[in-house]
Amino acid sequence: MATGPRGKAATLALRRRLLSNSCRLFFPEDPIKIVRGQGQYMYDEQGAEYIDCINNVAHVGHCHPLVVQAAHEQNQVLNTNSRYLHDNIVDYAQRLSETLPEKLCVFYFLNSGKERVVFANTWCGTMALALPDILRHLPQTFPRRPVLPHPICPGKWQHRLRLCSRSEANDLALRLARQYTGHWDVVVLDHAYHGHLSSLIDISPYKFRDLDGQKEWVHVAPLPDTYRGPYREDHPNPAVAYASEVKRVVGSAQEKGRKLQGEDFVPDIVTMGKSIGNGHPVACVATTQAVARAFEATGVEYFNTFGGSPVSCAVGLAVLDVLEKEQLQAHAASVGSFLMELLGQQKAKHPILGDIRGVGLFIGVDLIKDEATRMPATEEADYVVSRLKENYILLSTDGPGRNVLKFKPPMCFSLDNARHVVARLDAILTDMEEKVRSCETLRLQP
Repeated sequence: MATGPRGKAATLALRRRLLSNSCRLFFPEDPIKIVRGQGQYMYDEQGAEYIDCINNVAHVGHCHPLVVQAAHEQNQVLNTNSRYLHDNIVDYAQRLSETLPEKLCVFYFLNSGKERVVFANTWCGTMALALPDILRHLPQTFPRRPVLPHPICPGKWQHRLRLCSRSEANDLALRLARQYTGHWDVVVLDHAYHGHLSSLIDISPYKFRDLDGQKEWVHVAPLPDTYRGPYREDHPNPAVAYASEVKRVVGSAQEKGRKLQGEDFVPDIVTMGKSIGNGHPVACVATTQAVARAFEATGVEYFNTFGGSPVSCAVGLAVLDVLEKEQLQAHAASVGSFLMELLGQQKAKHPILGDIRGVGLFIGVDLIKDEATRMPATEEADYVVSRLKENYILLSTDGPGRNVLKFKPPMCFSLDNARHVVARLDAILTDMEEKVRSCETLRLQP
């Protein structure tokens, strides 16, 4: 038992001794010891303040007082499972239903979600599951394992079972989908990632290509991309899928109404996790009456010890309250648009900046070697992230080439934060370009 504050070096030594090396750290060359968070800021053991552009999970801001208060007050009264009647779970389901299309009216609550209504505008991070409407357009010679032998018109994809990246919720969504359709096969988008459970690694090209390879019942749809051109597959007529978002939650870019977050369809399953609890372990699957009834017909009970607990639902309700009261949806749209504009100005100045995409405060900036080949500038991206950390800005990379700067801050991220971050990025890119011209080696700071 520690008797006083432990230094960073001692903490790192204990971690290396007690935790597996597969449990990775941000900035492994010089990891940060974070001891406190507030709003869009995180603080290390020395009290240094960092702008957090990584932790979208703290959706309404780190340690938001209303969310903390809701958890504390409910913990003082009761925290048990959902087999008892309690108002919090039905109140939370009702509030969530008001943000979704009418057909998504049955809810399952869980305590784990891999990554969040949360979706992400990163086209290589979401999957689609082949649905009954799609299956009806396939030859009957594939009653159990359709392999999509014919091109499917995008208009045929009016109803899909959609999954985002959250492990436990996505695993349940797979079970629901397979029971409802009577089929085992899954259609996923190239580079998709859906969670760490073995059932989800099997359907995540981002992961399975480095492990056991692609299973025969997993079909990878190429990504139509006006920037890089279409990704090609061996199959001559691959199906085209649409992507939803995987890294945002209710409010970050969603329009209330009949459709989801700017997408021109209504899915049959939506999974939510992480951010709906502002980091508290809560997740949810929303589906239709038809899908739920098909699962109920198996006679199998669905139970999750901590899913839908009074505390988790109190936290979820508080997050929705904060989103509404602080008008964070409009804030994310305004600040995100401003950040995109600033980044666009930098693109004209720095050739290394390729495509810039985003919705709200979820933005990706592609770093490339040159405009002709658009080869990923992976080393340069690592260097930029390392230098930003020296400037007390936390940012991460993503993408198949690990060359995409990924902005996903809490929704309270401000206009001043955007100006400051882009100004530091500009200075770092300018300095990096000077080093490249003088043939200096880009070194990550230890």
